Amino acid sequence: MFKSTILTLPGIGGSGPQHWQSLWEKEYGFIRIEQKEWDTPDRADWVANIQNAVSKYDPIDIILVGHSAVCGAIIEWTRQYQTEIKGALLVAPADPEADTFPTGAVGFKPMPLINLPFPSIVVTSTNDYYVPLDCATQFAHSWGSELVNIGEAGHINVSSGFGKWDEGLEILKKLDNH
Repeated sequence: MFKSTILTLPGIGGSGPQHWQSLWEKEYGFIRIEQKEWDTPDRADWVANIQNAVSKYDPIDIILVGHSAVCGAIIEWTRQYQTEIKGALLVAPADPEADTFPTGAVGFKPMPLINLPFPSIVVTSTNDYYVPLDCATQFAHSWGSELVNIGEAGHINVSSGFGKWDEGLEILKKLDNH
């Protein structure tokens, strides 16, 4: 169904078994980039783990699928390594400057605001607890990403009612077919 190498990157806490990322991994064989520390992460460690995972594949075939805080790590990885990949799907990118950003996470500020050298799509909602719509819009604009607003969808996770998330798969296919 997908011709690209899809690497999933959960946010803080990891993605549990009912999260759309976990369900996609199980159904489509997407590969999770595991982190040493899910609950109190250091962005530098996450960036190093992204580089380690990407280096195992042909980068031009890779699509990164990030959710929440890891979106900032993906952008920082891009800034540091300048690796051209096939694309990135950045879902509900948490604002590290917001009061709602989880405590215990280290090095996530500031959010890098660079133009990505590959196609990317930011998916956001109008009522995400971790990122106001105007902030997500600014991120997408700075990154040169297409912005997809899916309405009142919370943080686009299990607690917001998202399981398999077929709409997300359709958005991912746009990058896969690029």
